[in-house]
Amino acid sequence: MTDSNNTRTHLDQLESQSIFIFREAFHAFKNVVMPWSMGKDSNVLIWLARKAFFGRVPFPVLHIDTTYEFPEMLEFRAWAENHYKLKLIVKINEEARARGVGYETHDPVTVTHELKTVALQQVLMEYKWDAIITGIRRDEDPTRAKERYFSPRNAQMEWDYKDQPPEFWGQFATNPGKGEHVRVQPLLDWTEVDIWRYIQREAIPIPKMYFARNGKRYRSLGCSPITTPVESNAATIDEIIAELETTKTSERAGRAQDHHERNAMQKLRAKGFL
Repeated sequence: MTDSNNTRTHLDQLESQSIFIFREAFHAFKNVVMPWSMGKDSNVLIWLARKAFFGRVPFPVLHIDTTYEFPEMLEFRAWAENHYKLKLIVKINEEARARGVGYETHDPVTVTHELKTVALQQVLMEYKWDAIITGIRRDEDPTRAKERYFSPRNAQMEWDYKDQPPEFWGQFATNPGKGEHVRVQPLLDWTEVDIWRYIQREAIPIPKMYFARNGKRYRSLGCSPITTPVESNAATIDEIIAELETTKTSERAGRAQDHHERNAMQKLRAKGFL
């Protein structure tokens, strides 16, 4: 079997598993939402959801808008909302912004917690979703490697990463208590290279910021004041894949909130960060 066929078989297996998880979640839960950052992983989620549900996304997609989005990301959001006919919910933590919470005055961990996690908490209380479909992957961060496909959160959105439910024989945690919810993770087994190979194979639209301009490109997209590009001349998907196969730089190296303090990501995720 050729390398190309091996790659196709591997991607087909990942795709089938993700579609299975989507359908299991849609069957098991009454009120589902899918956060959408407009980044590469969440655009793969949109694509997989449409495959799982015959060309449509049957639940709302949620953008937690910190008000620090790159203009190109907002342009892509407007295009994709119309192109995919999404039911888009945009949430801003207006109360925190009114208090002056922002990168100009606060550290990245505080801002991330207030403008992302607390905003999610607010909108979750409003809509009472019992399942949130996320685009996290195990290879992104050691903390995310501890996740399950169906990962419970308590009523305060807290995650007990030391007490995770077993998932034998496709049996998932699908019965959250009052006020609780489950994070559903269809991309958990995908790697960064898998994501790019699938984007290439399926011709999935993504923001152009991922491709090199003037010797730099964004590998992971977050709030503009704390997200920096990496040195790169990779201007095509083939070049990005080749670069990823040799780089030793972590995917989220340009995301300041991850590195502000020791175990910052674990602390953020324990409190409910996506």
